[in-house]
Amino acid sequence: MEVIFGNTPVTRRIVTLTPLSFAFLGKMPILPGHMLVCPRRIVGTMAELTNDELLDLLALIALMKTALSKEFGATGFNTAWNEGGVAGQTVPHLHVHIVPRSIGDKGIAEYEPRQFLYRPGSRKCSPEKELEAIASKLSKAHDA
Repeated sequence: MEVIFGNTPVTRRIVTLTPLSFAFLGKMPILPGHMLVCPRRIVGTMAELTNDELLDLLALIALMKTALSKEFGATGFNTAWNEGGVAGQTVPHLHVHIVPRSIGDKGIAEYEPRQFLYRPGSRKCSPEKELEAIASKLSKAHDA
């Protein structure tokens, strides 16, 4: 099954799928393990989710934080989403960013959502093979 986010196939970067949600690695990570969690049904905002979809999405976010803690030693997280163009949403498919954090990491500390999540022009895309390897590790970590 091909999984598309926006116009981009993300199937090979999938960490896990649930009946209503999926988690995959972003192609421009702030730190290794930076992932996005989305509902399978394409909606733009949290308010459009059914209660079952919202619960599934939140449960998957919690599961992925556990996997990131195990695999990367994360002791904190930046968890964020944008709703609407004025807030920086560029893909009309709701997605929650999870950035694993630890003391001394090289991620940014100041927070302005559009700069924090996107930093246009300042982040390089990670090689697909690297993202696939991390997705595989995290997939195994959340099954343990």
